[in-house]
Amino acid sequence: MEYSADDIAATRILQYLAYICTALITFWTYDYICSLHDEWTFLLRSRWTKVKCLYVTARYVPFFLIAADICLTLTPNENSKACKMFISIYSCFAVISLTCSECFFVLRTYALWSNNRIVLVAMLSTFFVIIVSFIGIWFSAIATSQYFSTSAIPGIPGITGCYRTSSSVQLYLPFILLFVFQLGLVSLTLIRAIRNWRPTRYPLYATLVKHNIFYYACGLFFSALNVLVPVIFPDSPYHSFLEDFEVFILAILATRMHLHLWQIDNTVHEFDVLVSIPMSPMSPMSPMSPTA
Repeated sequence: MEYSADDIAATRILQYLAYICTALITFWTYDYICSLHDEWTFLLRSRWTKVKCLYVTARYVPFFLIAADICLTLTPNENSKACKMFISIYSCFAVISLTCSECFFVLRTYALWSNNRIVLVAMLSTFFVIIVSFIGIWFSAIATSQYFSTSAIPGIPGITGCYRTSSSVQLYLPFILLFVFQLGLVSLTLIRAIRNWRPTRYPLYATLVKHNIFYYACGLFFSALNVLVPVIFPDSPYHSFLEDFEVFILAILATRMHLHLWQIDNTVHEFDVLVSIPMSPMSPMSPMSPTA
């Protein structure tokens, strides 16, 4: 049986997406296994608070994301409606994961600013507007995208899954909003770090600043990629890989940073800091009191 050039191109894309999906699942599983001991120590010894619930959500939602990704990429989808349904489910988990990851660094920036409620209200208000706009634009892009499924290449065994393409500005506009928000947070972090670096040289403070800067560098980099790739390659389906990768990387960085700070805070029992670090409770705490 002869196939058209479009059918062959679709076959190759589905194969490559399956390889990418497998690589991402392997990467996430490896990271989880490497941090399993520290994570369960934290989960068993720390108190249940709002921040701990946020940690659990940020850490384990990607497993549901992986399940949706497997259904999307590695299982047969015979029509575009099933493909669209799986992509919608996948996108819901991706938005939840991104929101939780960003919430961690809103809290970290809040801690760096000595629990300044004006800064917190400004960040949360901006974050709410960004997330609502992000969700609206992203799901609008899903509704207007083109879908290619297994049925587009009948008769070829071993090719499963589906993908979407879109040349619309809606494809990368959500990541422009995310980029702007991350840029605002890194600006707040740098301003606070420059002001307090000399008078406040404590391990926990230094670690917090270093992790925040590293996170924002990664976040800005991947958000920029998610903007540039659809602009340069408007009809490419591989932008979904970059979306996946950013979601996974931000979840790993946010949860690992929290684990590291919790370990430092439980190792050092006596320190005098100018900035209060609320490791578990959402409310301000005494700088001398141990956290969970």
